[in-house]
Amino acid sequence: MKKVFSLVLSILLIITIVACGKKDAEVVSSVAQSDEGVKVNNPKIEISVKDYGKMQFELEPSVAPITVENFLKLTNEGFYNGLTFHRIISGFMIQGGDPLGTGYGGSDNTIKGEFESNGVHNTIKHNRGVISMARSMSPDSASSQFFIMHQDSPHLDGEYAAFGHILSGIEVVDKICSETKVQDGNGSVAKIDQPVIEYIKVIE
Repeated sequence: MKKVFSLVLSILLIITIVACGKKDAEVVSSVAQSDEGVKVNNPKIEISVKDYGKMQFELEPSVAPITVENFLKLTNEGFYNGLTFHRIISGFMIQGGDPLGTGYGGSDNTIKGEFESNGVHNTIKHNRGVISMARSMSPDSASSQFFIMHQDSPHLDGEYAAFGHILSGIEVVDKICSETKVQDGNGSVAKIDQPVIEYIKVIE
């Protein structure tokens, strides 16, 4: 009888340990780990595009801290509200965040490019749904313009500062790519046809 009781206790203990381990693993997987080993939540943002819908993204400051800080600063200032996506290439990406709507504008400040060819290790691949910073030929020229990947583009890895990934709303990118009229092979969009960013806001 004692042996049976001991066996039952052992089984219950194993079940409890496995259940707790599984629960702890789920918590760890949903939370970022900082360099100091302290668990921190990654910020999440929402982008609403007029007539198209909403997208939600998780940003990754542990990978691109300067880029995320700059993007959140502009977001909290309302910088992006009312701007547009001015360059759209189906099968590649959609680009926005330029106050001029031409591809030549930006915010007042530029930031260091956080990517491999600029001496910064960045593990985020330019896969479908990833958000990254646009720039000129200068590696440290990014300011406010960003792009969202429509399809995987590995040739951008190590050359642009990817800083987050989509959580929901990838169909918005699909719709923008399929419905927006472009003027040339570079994806230029006439001002009247540019999809409007109603707002970008931090949701978590």
